[in-house]
Amino acid sequence: MKKVIAEFIGTFWLVLGGCGSAVLAAAYPELGIGFVGVSIAFGLTVVTMAYAIGHISGCHLNPAVSIGLWMGGRFDKKELLPYMAAQVLGGIAGAGILYIIASGKAGFEIGGFASNGYGEHSPGGYSLTAALVTETIMTFMFLIIILGATHSKAAKGFAGLAIGLGLTLIHLISIPVTNTSVNPARSISQALFAQGWAIEQLWLFIVAPVVGAILAGLVYKMISPEKE
Repeated sequence: MKKVIAEFIGTFWLVLGGCGSAVLAAAYPELGIGFVGVSIAFGLTVVTMAYAIGHISGCHLNPAVSIGLWMGGRFDKKELLPYMAAQVLGGIAGAGILYIIASGKAGFEIGGFASNGYGEHSPGGYSLTAALVTETIMTFMFLIIILGATHSKAAKGFAGLAIGLGLTLIHLISIPVTNTSVNPARSISQALFAQGWAIEQLWLFIVAPVVGAILAGLVYKMISPEKE
């Protein structure tokens, strides 16, 4: 139960901090933080939670991460569903708080609410194929970073930094393509509030991260220096 609560809190912070920066702080062209700032914000949520709850739950904050770690032999299957449920619910809670804050401004319109999309709903107008490839490969690399940085032979105490900076880099690459998901919980939480096209396109941001995570788990098993 402690692990599940930690995952709820961590994913809550990831969505509130990451998507909150996109919805609130990036809304000012002259003073806003832009793509770079949003990328850093997502990375910071992971870094801060890695050191806050990593020793409790492992700080997955993402159903795809839990699945990838399971495929890589690092996570017990019996904990998979409770973790995923906590992550999705934590994300929804984070999006709910963000909605309460954002709607407190006069003239508020929910719009895309930092949802992920492709085609006309991609920030740069990228196609479904481009979005599918991007989300699959970015999640694959994210899991490779996580599996490598948390290996018993990796430098101790630096996993949180490597993973957080990895997520920052992923956002710098892929925000223009899909608004960056690599995390079904993050995508589900925002789409539930945005509704419409965000719900219709949500399937891609569940399927692609999961596929990328499974592939990464299998590949890392092959290249890992030894069993842990």
